Amino acid sequence: MKKIPVWIDTDTGVDDAVALLVACRLEELEIVGVSAVAGNTSLENAFRNARDVLALAGRKDIKVYAGADRPLVIDLYKAEYVHGSNGLGGATIPLSDAPVEEMKAWDALYEKAKEYSGELVVCPVGPLTNIATAIAKHPDIVDHIKVLNVMGGAADGGNVSPCAEFNIYVDPHAAENVFKSGIPVNMFGLDVTIKAYLDDDDIAEISANGNPASDLFRDSNGLLYAARERLRWNGLCEHDSCPVIYTAHPDWFTGYDCGVYVETQGKISMGKTVCDLWTDTKFEDRHCKVFLDVDRDKFSSLIKEIYRTY
Repeated sequence: MKKIPVWIDTDTGVDDAVALLVACRLEELEIVGVSAVAGNTSLENAFRNARDVLALAGRKDIKVYAGADRPLVIDLYKAEYVHGSNGLGGATIPLSDAPVEEMKAWDALYEKAKEYSGELVVCPVGPLTNIATAIAKHPDIVDHIKVLNVMGGAADGGNVSPCAEFNIYVDPHAAENVFKSGIPVNMFGLDVTIKAYLDDDDIAEISANGNPASDLFRDSNGLLYAARERLRWNGLCEHDSCPVIYTAHPDWFTGYDCGVYVETQGKISMGKTVCDLWTDTKFEDRHCKVFLDVDRDKFSSLIKEIYRTY
């Protein structure tokens, strides 16, 4: 079976760790690189966490590159209230002893995009600062990336404001540059990710496995689990696993062609992904697909199966 070359760009928080661990066990994927960006937590934490989670997965061979430590224009807004001060909800895991890569994330991504020209799938699951920087520094990268499977945005609602999702809100200017770059975008926003949850039975099953990955899941999710009732979730939403699992199992998700622009000027509307999905008037540029649904049973069963393998 020919594997799909995948690059993961992450602000390695709690659900990012799940996405990385899942990606490492998906036989359909070949992870060709990982980059870290500030978002859920600082760049320092995100970089360290990505390296340590990959080491926990037995994949120290996957190179991790540090990227942007702040958004393009505005100040960094972090999510320590759910990801803790270290990005992993206060959980600790052994430090990776893999060699530390010195190349910047955007340069490494460009090199890999050229190597797999037209085939590379990029899964950004944090703010889009690294991707926007790669496009600005290496404009021809748009010809080499097959698609961006983005966790971010929302056609309806938001989670840091009534109309903005966290990853886009943290760096709306980067997001706007990425969405208008011409690279095909599959947007996995809150519309679908709040349906991609693990319920109480799923959580208990994973937590009871007794292996290092499952222990990390149990120990890192305390803040998120405590916020569940306030956020009116049915369980723990595994936002960042959506684009990763979609890459391997696209038929589990339902999406629609759409035009998407990002609001960068408003106060109340800052970071809103403006979608023409339900409007009579359509944008001229409609190179995005916005996902609204997922087969939750297959999604949760796969995650549980993967955690048993660790």
